[in-house]
Formats: sequence, C-alpha cells, structure tokens
Amino acid sequence: MRPGPVGAAAAGAGPVGAACKRLLDIAGAVCGLVILSPVIGAVAIAVRASMGRPILFRQVRAGLNGRPFTLYKFRTMLESSSAEIDPSTDAARLTKLGALLRSLSLDELPQLWNVLKGEMSLIGPRPLLMEYLPHYSAEQSRRHWMKPGITGLAQIKGRNAVTWEEKFAWDVSYVDHWSLALDLRILLATIAKVIKREGISREGHVTTEKFGAERR
Repeated sequence: MRPGPVGAAAAGAGPVGAACKRLLDIAGAVCGLVILSPVIGAVAIAVRASMGRPILFRQVRAGLNGRPFTLYKFRTMLESSSAEIDPSTDAARLTKLGALLRSLSLDELPQLWNVLKGEMSLIGPRPLLMEYLPHYSAEQSRRHWMKPGITGLAQIKGRNAVTWEEKFAWDVSYVDHWSLALDLRILLATIAKVIKREGISREGHVTTEKFGAERR
C-alpha cells in the first residue's frame, strides 16, 4: 500500500491537530480504563466462566498506512474446534453472552489498550483484516491514512447494516474532513447508537459478510 499522510495530518490538520488528537486519545483511554475497570473485570470473569480461556480475542488487523498490529477484544464466540458447535458458521459459534457483549459494544473495551499503545485512536475508520488490503481501490485505501478507531463515521452511519462500499465512502470522508469537533459528534452519536443497539449486524449475518462476498 502506498504510504499516506500520518495521523490527523491526513485531514490537513497538521502536526498540532495530530498532537491534540493523540493527547485526547491518551486521556480518553486512561480515563476509560480507570472508570470502566469494574465493568472490564466483570466482563472478563463472565467470559472466563462461560467460554473458558482465552478471555481475549486477538487478531492482526491493518493499522495506519496498512501496517499490521494486534487488535484486542473480549471473546464472543466458542473456539471453532469445539465439539459442541458447527464450525462452518459464526452464528453457531456466537454465545448468548457474546451476543449481549456485542449488542452493548462491551467486547470492544480492550481496544482502549490499543489506543494507549498508539496503534488505534478513539475515533477513526474501523481496523479491518489484513487480507482486505489488496482488494481496496485507490480511493478506498485512503481510509488507512489515519489511525483506525474504536468507533468512526461509518459506525454512526449504519455500522454493520450498510454495504462495504458505503462504509469505505464514510471512512474516506472522515479522513478528508477530520476535526476535533467531528470526533466529538461521532463520540456522542456512538453512545446513542449503543443505547439503541442499532446496526449491530447485517441482515442474515452475525455481524457482516466478508469484504467482496456481496459482489459474488
């Protein structure tokens, strides 16, 4: 992937804007980890009790300029090797607790650690699988010109209920129009979406289909 501008500078905010965004990310991640520590602890115990180890789901995703990093989430599915489930479908692997965690977005809380490490931002295009990188158009690839986020413009515009092309268009729009005010609006809208539990899944899927599947 062709390297793009770094961080918030992609939106023309310059180094000052990028520095402000990073400071807010650090402050938000630290506050979130401290304030939500009882919730994080309770979820960890619940996952351990219902699904066993590991408590966290780890997966390599594409970060800034497509560079790989390890994303952390709470597990919501049984292992595909489990004798209790049909490994051919995610729906069969998703547990009742996992569905609840996803509906409340509690499975995303470990990503506050990714933010603190500088691999993610609180707000930005969602980090996707490395295997998608060769399939983006040049325009879609620009979504990687900013750090991926826990939530973003595409999430408040439909989350998993919209097509990949629509998501990528919103992601690129975010890169082009980034501002601290936009981040605040996205954060507030995300809270409302979580409360209403909107856009959690694409019709007929646990979350959404893989990129490219809808074109086949």
